[in-house]
Amino acid sequence: MNKKVVILNGDKMNFDGVLDYQILSDQVTVYSDTSTEEILGRIEEAEVVVTKELSVPSEVLMQFPKSVKLIVEAGTGYNNIALEAASEKKITVCNIPAYSTKRVAHTAIMFMLNLSSSMQVQMKMLAKGDKRNFTQHLMVPHVELNDKVLGVFGEGHTGREVIAIAQSLGMKVLVHTRHPKNTEGVTYVTKEALLQQADYISLHTALNGDTYHMIGKEELALMKPSAFLINTARGALIDEAALIEALKAHTIAGAGLDVQEHEPLSPDSPLFDLDNVIITPHMGWKGKETRERLLSIIKDDIDAFEKGAPINVVNTLK
Repeated sequence: MNKKVVILNGDKMNFDGVLDYQILSDQVTVYSDTSTEEILGRIEEAEVVVTKELSVPSEVLMQFPKSVKLIVEAGTGYNNIALEAASEKKITVCNIPAYSTKRVAHTAIMFMLNLSSSMQVQMKMLAKGDKRNFTQHLMVPHVELNDKVLGVFGEGHTGREVIAIAQSLGMKVLVHTRHPKNTEGVTYVTKEALLQQADYISLHTALNGDTYHMIGKEELALMKPSAFLINTARGALIDEAALIEALKAHTIAGAGLDVQEHEPLSPDSPLFDLDNVIITPHMGWKGKETRERLLSIIKDDIDAFEKGAPINVVNTLK
């Protein structure tokens, strides 16, 4: 493959240097990171542009050179790319579906297991030299996951993987989705019923106009005071300000957040300090094997496009 490939923010995927981008083409140019203002200057004569969660707005995309025929968004979500503008410019946009399904699902389950054992509180106690959990009776809540109710929003690849693991742990599963898969052992319910009944709620929907802030003040108020909210999908699915207010007031028991509404999260965010929150730096997709799989599928997208049979296409050319 000898198409000119430009990777605009390679460090986002290859932060530890284990990936070999040269497998994509004989001509690969990799930039560590790229600002919106730098995009056009860096893709001159490029035929394929690879991005990872990098904003490519309409006003920039409409100025793309004629040489660019393919944009590969190196992830499942592609709301960062102006698809209408890409279609108008006759540029195919592909994504990378399902590359991180298991790892993201494991992250969601990890949050549930840790929150059920107050692990974040226990670690903070030890960091302060407080060993009462060892010398007295257990000072923090510690409950089983089996027989608890898991509520899942969205039943795509990751949602289904979370459901399968939860069922193996003996959890009861409720699902709210626009496209039910008729999964065995799952009960499909309304949004309100899920919020009211679930002990743990895990979000696995795409971010779009309909799902932006789908969990806000009203939704949080419907949740049990003992319930936990898990988000490994997109940060803006949750109204972060409303969540912080609910966590401080103990309207809900706690949250596990691998994604935030604005990334990177501001260093002074209250989420870093709240005892009822576990927060991680969008690490669900960052496992070594996961990123190697990601690079392999990027190559598949590029090779298929070159052969005239593109795969994983997310827009329609005009």
